[in-house]
Amino acid sequence: MLDLRPFLRCRPDGRPRLMGILNVTPDSFHAASRVDLNSAIKRGLEMWTSGADWMDVGGESTRPGAEPVDSTEEMQRVVPVIKALRLANPDGLISIDTRRVDVARAALDAGANMVNDVSGLRDPKMFDLVLERGCAVCIMHMQGEPGNMQSDPSYNHVVEEVYNSLHSIASTLVEKGHDPNLICLDPGIGFGKTLTHNLELLHSRSDSEYSILWGVSRKSMFTHLLGREKSDQRLAGTLGVAAHAMLDGVDILRVHDVEEHSDLLTTLATLRPEVGA
Repeated sequence: MLDLRPFLRCRPDGRPRLMGILNVTPDSFHAASRVDLNSAIKRGLEMWTSGADWMDVGGESTRPGAEPVDSTEEMQRVVPVIKALRLANPDGLISIDTRRVDVARAALDAGANMVNDVSGLRDPKMFDLVLERGCAVCIMHMQGEPGNMQSDPSYNHVVEEVYNSLHSIASTLVEKGHDPNLICLDPGIGFGKTLTHNLELLHSRSDSEYSILWGVSRKSMFTHLLGREKSDQRLAGTLGVAAHAMLDGVDILRVHDVEEHSDLLTTLATLRPEVGA
């Protein structure tokens, strides 16, 4: 069995691992990321070839204001894609982006290696599933639910509150026997946060014994920061955060544009070899 632990940490030269986004949805916020079963396999293989370490397959949009998807429909969207990706690339690393334990279980059975839960294992059954399978897990922070999370986000000390919450969940997993090297933490940029909250989190990454994942790709924070209303105008801002992430020691970047990120990080590693020293 493949040892996943090195793939939850940045590369030896300091480059973050790349997680390609594969949205098997009709309504994810970045239209170019939406795929159906037929195009998902081709897109996934292309992203792996372009430098992705992980493929993150999701069947429910969790953009601000999104309506929930029935778990049966979500499962019907993602499981065939995961099975086909696993068949096409037996050694490829696959993550399932879901809040639902039945979807996560079916995805793991289909060949996924990691559960990426935007709700941060709120469902005790999801917590138990991760323990049962001993799989890799990404625990994300979200204030509220996708439908209301951006209505009025509020914190006293956002960095402290977000990372205390994430570390508490991770520590409980470890206390119950989960390998800490199979846990990554995601502060949930844009999930129940204002631009100010997002920038504080990006400026002040918590020192952590756990892997850190950032997902900022083409998000609406770039509308507020740069005036870029459309998601297809936000690549430059996204790459700027990626460069900062590498210099800050972030382990994984979840991105729409794998090739562009791979080129950026390879160039930065060449020009700044001391980063990975």
